[in-house]
Amino acid sequence: MRELIDPAKHPFHEHATVELFLAKRGDEVVGRIAAIRNELQLEVHRDRVGFFGLFECIRDTGVARALLDAARVWLTSRGLDTMRGPASFSLNEEAGLLVDGFDGPPVVMMTYNPAWYAELFESYGLRKSKDLLAYWWPDARPTERLLRVADKLRERYHVTLRTLDMKNFWKDVADVRHVYNEAWEDNWGHIPMTEAELNYMAKQLKPVAEPSLVIFAEVNGELAGLGLALPDLNVALKHMNGSLFPLGWAKALWYSRKIKTARAVTLGVVKRYRRSGVSELIVHQLILNAVKKGIVNAEFSWILEDNMMMRTPLEKMGAKVYRTYRMYDIPISA
Repeated sequence: MRELIDPAKHPFHEHATVELFLAKRGDEVVGRIAAIRNELQLEVHRDRVGFFGLFECIRDTGVARALLDAARVWLTSRGLDTMRGPASFSLNEEAGLLVDGFDGPPVVMMTYNPAWYAELFESYGLRKSKDLLAYWWPDARPTERLLRVADKLRERYHVTLRTLDMKNFWKDVADVRHVYNEAWEDNWGHIPMTEAELNYMAKQLKPVAEPSLVIFAEVNGELAGLGLALPDLNVALKHMNGSLFPLGWAKALWYSRKIKTARAVTLGVVKRYRRSGVSELIVHQLILNAVKKGIVNAEFSWILEDNMMMRTPLEKMGAKVYRTYRMYDIPISA
């Protein structure tokens, strides 16, 4: 988090300007917010949308209003006409306000917040822009249907699969960026990840990445798709109580062996290979590899509410929507 907000360290700031605000009551900090003007967003979408993020606040509509007003005024003064969020700092990082599914712990690299944050947002006048869904699959084993379909698809479309090669890590990172930026370019709110941003994220994840849970698909030798899952590190991290020392590191190491959940972070197929079985084969292989690692359940997140190409196969597998993360908009030109 310290590096995220530091323009000298995080590459997001190479194409964006961020202003950070604290709300204080006397000497006590009672809230925070970030206002974001993202030049890459404006260039790609040709709109005048600014963002807010890093929102935290006590349960007080007056404090929430003061924070949102501060972000709104800052964005308006920079020629923007819509405020959207929360995103910290874009949809390529943590995004959306959790509005349902509070009966379980947070999952790695997903947002979490009190249920009443939605009241603060909606009383201010923020309205739903788009919902981002998380699916839960409690029995992470390939179904008989998926096994049959996988064999047929592999033969019909000549798809080959491989896992992350740690010896050629940075070449594979470049392949990740290629698929990610092409596969998602038409999605709502998507902006491409710069090379510097993806390299930064890869460097952060390299120590905890499980190579067998990063799957590349090729068709006749051409890169066609990507699937990436992470063991749910929150299971181990929560036992550290926020501290490495004196025994936090030991607890994290011990509980990391007990992780039974994975989060499928990314599943993308380049346009010309969609509807050719690539996504089904990637999911199939991810499941097989996860089971070998002792994973027994999985979260698939996040998925746009209107992305039926992704939602339908998950539902056929038996996965169900269990959390909703909401993006909000409000006009700010007035």
